[in-house]
Amino acid sequence: MRRSTPLAWRFLIPVALLCAACVSKSSQASETSSAASPTSPTASTAPAPTASAPSTAQLLGDLQGRQLFPSDNWWNQDISGAPVDRASATFINWIGASKTLHPDLGPPPYGIPYITVGRSDPRVVIGYFNYAGESDAGVPGDAPGYPIPDDARTKPNYIEGAVPGGGSSGDRHMILVDRDRWLLYELYAARWNAKTNYWEAGGGAIFDLSSNARRPEGWTSADAAGLAVLPGLVRYDEVYGGGEIRHALRLTLRSANGYVWPASHAAGNNSGSPPLGMRLRLKANVDLSGFSAPVRKIFEAMKRYGLIFADNGEDMYVTGTMDSRWNNDELNPAFRNLKASDFEVVQLGWR
Repeated sequence: MRRSTPLAWRFLIPVALLCAACVSKSSQASETSSAASPTSPTASTAPAPTASAPSTAQLLGDLQGRQLFPSDNWWNQDISGAPVDRASATFINWIGASKTLHPDLGPPPYGIPYITVGRSDPRVVIGYFNYAGESDAGVPGDAPGYPIPDDARTKPNYIEGAVPGGGSSGDRHMILVDRDRWLLYELYAARWNAKTNYWEAGGGAIFDLSSNARRPEGWTSADAAGLAVLPGLVRYDEVYGGGEIRHALRLTLRSANGYVWPASHAAGNNSGSPPLGMRLRLKANVDLSGFSAPVRKIFEAMKRYGLIFADNGEDMYVTGTMDSRWNNDELNPAFRNLKASDFEVVQLGWR
């Protein structure tokens, strides 16, 4: 599972203004001790985290029913009437028509957590990005850094995988939502380096949740496709709250071949594989009457908003939050009732 680092929002400015010493993807792997900069300082010059104000961070904090991104954003787009791609059957056969759906969520360590923060929460400079050339150092015009709470260093469940400080394996997404400024900060391969006393990450992206701005063409994000992660997660508050789920869901498949809109980044050129950004849609004639109301709500979203192929991983895995309230004894068998053959591919790049 590989991605870089995006910045999908209207404040996008040349990366040179964000990171004076950012390096290209091709040369970065060997530059772990290059000249110091806000995004890739050496271990000896990396700024230590500051805590000038008390943290207001909350794990799985209340988003108060607010929609992530505008209603006409690709995540929130009603695709129930979109045309079927002419290669739909070919892609479904590539996945495996009998392959069953799986909910990639649950109590820790399953799923991806998110953290809500406030305007006053201090930003922490990321000491090193593996892919600095496509990573966001911070919000333009604001103090550099990400509003990472101190507890994420020593307590579990703040980072995907549930390991304090992130650990050293897995995707290790860390997702932070500034509920006051309506900004989304996302890191992947996040890790606290206790020896150097700073945070590191594979890549980082910051999104203005009021904007439809897309990542620069060819840029990744905390997800391989260059998309935001949080808007595609199945969240407990949506499933068991009032109203419908009003967005597409994040999907992984085993490999990819290029990308199509709304994705901005490729993570593989495997012949026969579908492109990142491809949308699956649950067929309108699939009978959902036998499912519980919460499960039916998830599946109805798959009919109206679909699934967006956002990262390489397990086939037909639908990503949700890490939340102790999930009951996988209910969700796992329900999802297994749906097969790849119950889905169709929406016309590639449709908008």
